[in-house]
Amino acid sequence: MFETLINAFKVKEIRRKIWMTLLLLLVFRIGCYIPVPGLNSSVFGDAIENNQFLDLMSSITGGSLANGTLFALGIGPYINASIIVQLLCFGIPALERLSKEGEDGRRKISQITRYVAIALSIIQAVGIIVNFAVNQDGAIDTPIFGSTVWGVTAANWIAGVYMTIVYTAGACLVMWLGDRITEYGVGNGMSLIIFIGIISTAGLSILDKFAEVFGIGTSANIGAIWEIIGFVAITIVLFTAIVTVDLAERKIPVQYAKQVKGRKMYGGQRSEIPMRIAASGVMPLIFAFALISVPGLIISIFFPGSEADEGWTWFTTNWPYPIVLCILIFFFAFFYSQMQFRPDDVAKSIQQNGGFIQGIRPGRPTADYLKKISGRITLFGAIYLSLIAFIPSIVFSFVSLDLVNVFSTTGILIVVSVAMEFDKQLQSQLMMKNYKGFLK
Repeated sequence: MFETLINAFKVKEIRRKIWMTLLLLLVFRIGCYIPVPGLNSSVFGDAIENNQFLDLMSSITGGSLANGTLFALGIGPYINASIIVQLLCFGIPALERLSKEGEDGRRKISQITRYVAIALSIIQAVGIIVNFAVNQDGAIDTPIFGSTVWGVTAANWIAGVYMTIVYTAGACLVMWLGDRITEYGVGNGMSLIIFIGIISTAGLSILDKFAEVFGIGTSANIGAIWEIIGFVAITIVLFTAIVTVDLAERKIPVQYAKQVKGRKMYGGQRSEIPMRIAASGVMPLIFAFALISVPGLIISIFFPGSEADEGWTWFTTNWPYPIVLCILIFFFAFFYSQMQFRPDDVAKSIQQNGGFIQGIRPGRPTADYLKKISGRITLFGAIYLSLIAFIPSIVFSFVSLDLVNVFSTTGILIVVSVAMEFDKQLQSQLMMKNYKGFLK
């Protein structure tokens, strides 16, 4: 990867795209530290830290939720909106037809997704206001917003409208930054925003652990160095396993028959159909985690301290949670497999070009064979994603609870997958720039 990055910096156009990507990510990180006027961030942060679920959500946003800053909502509304719209594309015929209309259809689907994301941003912003700005004493700097209106504290009303606008605008700005990264930079903007949020949060946790070792701001704890060593060793093993599975693929050989046209003979070559083990990448895990977090987010924001909150806490800390999460992972894995790989279309294309899989008849038998292979690979990929979702939290819990952070769920897989996708994007752009063509 480092060699690819060095070679990319030698090409002026790609170097400009990399700097643009870094600049936009820097803008995102700056926005994570811009405070919202009238809000006491310390009270806000204490309320977040006392809730395990919201603390995890804050870790994914790079700490902006705990700080109550401009980008407190992060990229979460857009992810949830993507899940909703993509599921609706299979249930509503009009959206399904729109998704098959090529570039124009995808552009309209993307526009609909943004509108849904804005609506979700407003709902989440209102929930944050209700839970923290209103119910938490000292969270609002009351003198800024006035005294009372119609016998009701005006601060609550004014702050509610004001912060809803601010947080919704922040979520829209995050989506805009992601789109600009995708358009003018390298890689997928939304994935890179999630990536940088996880890296920043995990990096701060590791720095805090080093500070604990050397006694910076507290008494020295030499034993913490073994926790860091164990953390690094386990992380390297997991990184290696993730990279190995991510690069693994099943190659199905395809033989093309020889055809005589005039005095020339065509065909007769042999090719392969590559089928990646983890073809859907990190998306099933992200979508599963985002979907299962919605009820917890609603309960934590609108009904804090209620029986529903206690019930959800029991659900997330007991055996039903991993079962439901695994079911969602399997569902989204097969869902994405059907979207990305269509055996009927592949079998038809092979037959039209005079090809065949050895031992399999062309047409319907080939499609059935590809469906069987795809189902087995997708099943293995879903099992792999399920293990990745829980093994890190189990292993890291024996190392240090302070180092779990977002690595307890999706952090490692997201970091590795996004980094590898970024490397592939650089390699493809380098190949296009270095390809001389047939005329040279």
